[in-house]
Amino acid sequence: MATRLVRADRPGAVCVMGPDVAGLVLPRELRARLAGHVRLLTDAAGTEVHARFPAALADAEVLLSSWGCPPLTAEVVAGAPRLRAVVHAAGTVKSLVGEAVWERGIRVSCAADANAGPVVSYSVALITLAARRTLAMAAGYTAGWPGPRSRAGGDGATVGIVGASRIGRGVIAELAGSDAGYRILVSDPYLTDDEARLLGARRVELDELCRRSAVVSVHAPLLPETTGLLDAAKLALLPDGAALINTARGAIVDTESLTRECVSGRLEAYLDVTDPEPLPPDHPLAALPHVLLTPHIAGAQGTEVRRLGRYAVAEVARWLAGEPLCGEVTRRALPRLA
Repeated sequence: MATRLVRADRPGAVCVMGPDVAGLVLPRELRARLAGHVRLLTDAAGTEVHARFPAALADAEVLLSSWGCPPLTAEVVAGAPRLRAVVHAAGTVKSLVGEAVWERGIRVSCAADANAGPVVSYSVALITLAARRTLAMAAGYTAGWPGPRSRAGGDGATVGIVGASRIGRGVIAELAGSDAGYRILVSDPYLTDDEARLLGARRVELDELCRRSAVVSVHAPLLPETTGLLDAAKLALLPDGAALINTARGAIVDTESLTRECVSGRLEAYLDVTDPEPLPPDHPLAALPHVLLTPHIAGAQGTEVRRLGRYAVAEVARWLAGEPLCGEVTRRALPRLA
């Protein structure tokens, strides 16, 4: 076991996360690295402290959280008078951070950048499959082997990206850098034409994107204005045989309208998120051969999760050194983040 060399004047820290993910987010080598920066006030793996939250925060200056951390309500924050930084080893902090955190001036950081990489890779893989109409082709496998001229192809397809988020931008960069010759459209009300061109895409309104795209991939945050964004009218604009991909949030797409389009056979769908999540086992989408349902696996999974821990431990070190936080979340920016 590694020897911890910890000065008494280092800030106290606790790690709060679900016991089932603690060992993945903070394996032994990362726990040792974290212990080199802070005084760990309790079990670094999160199991002990999770059982007696929020009392464990009483003397903490740093909270390292992840999936399974209870929300930081006004009562919790009041019971943690020394808390100065929250470093979240996962993506969104919307369900974690309450108004009391901002009112106290507590710094907040999340590992959304580290989580974005797997989502980008997963989304690009789905786009590649969708551009080839993979699900429809697989469903017809036993009906007769298609000749080369009748097989679906992917090169040169028009791909529409809904939302120039960090993940949306990452997907555009991957597509633009490939040799598949994709024509890339993007719709985002906060993106300029010049910014889109620099990314390698053309900015259009959402209606035009839907009309022109063989594949539409959703990467917008879930906000009041994006809830149900892809409704019956927008989905009806998609060309026959088009595919919808959603690795963002299920409620951005109107499930009932998408179900009608997919049941009719007009659209394919690749859904890593749904509304509700999960769908009922007998939901019509679950029985369709041209619909792929996956259980919210686009983000970091398995051994990938340690990248979130690495990011968070490095962020703690940056905070201690007085350096800018790479993943800092502000009160102003939070409403428009995923």
